[in-house]
Amino acid sequence: MIDDHPSMIEGYKSILSFNDFDVDIKTTAAYNCESAYKIIMETEDRYTYDFAFVDLSLPAYEEKQINSGEDLALLIKRRFPSCKIVILTSHAEAFLLDKIIKTIEPKGLLVKSDFTADEFLLAFEQMLNNQSYISKTVRENVSELHSQNILLDEYNRELITLLGKGIKTKNLPNYINLSMSAIDKRKAQIKIYFKIEKGGTDEDIIREAKKHGLI
Repeated sequence: MIDDHPSMIEGYKSILSFNDFDVDIKTTAAYNCESAYKIIMETEDRYTYDFAFVDLSLPAYEEKQINSGEDLALLIKRRFPSCKIVILTSHAEAFLLDKIIKTIEPKGLLVKSDFTADEFLLAFEQMLNNQSYISKTVRENVSELHSQNILLDEYNRELITLLGKGIKTKNLPNYINLSMSAIDKRKAQIKIYFKIEKGGTDEDIIREAKKHGLI
């Protein structure tokens, strides 16, 4: 269990201790990216973890370029392929949640404000039985995002990512297989989606994309 708030880990442990699934639960706790990284890498190859409960927002381990729970989850997947990844987060931004589903493919994804103790146990039972569990806010927000479908286009996502990296609009054709006119049209779509007023700048797009968890 990885969370920078020890009380959250104790809460999860307490809830799971009341399970009636006839399983003996033993936990290892980490409170930042550095301690989690060391536990993951120092665990002997003959051992594994059945579950990894991971918070997204964690103090970074810059030395190893582990900056978030997302980085840790991907590391856990490589190190322990059979481990079920469960993302527990306070973030409810649709773009971020959609990205997590696509990049990590977690067995569980729950927004912390969503669930009660009973729901947490229900989620654990389903995951224990190899079913996935997605909490209500995740389902609703990602579903709404998919219905909009504007920013889910690969090119639009790539445009926003490139802008976030500081690439100037005039140089974008060097990085993406689109003409300048196509880039301008897509940027106009993105501005409409973000409700950026006419005349808005690349900085406005970047600011809104960060606010929505897209970059």
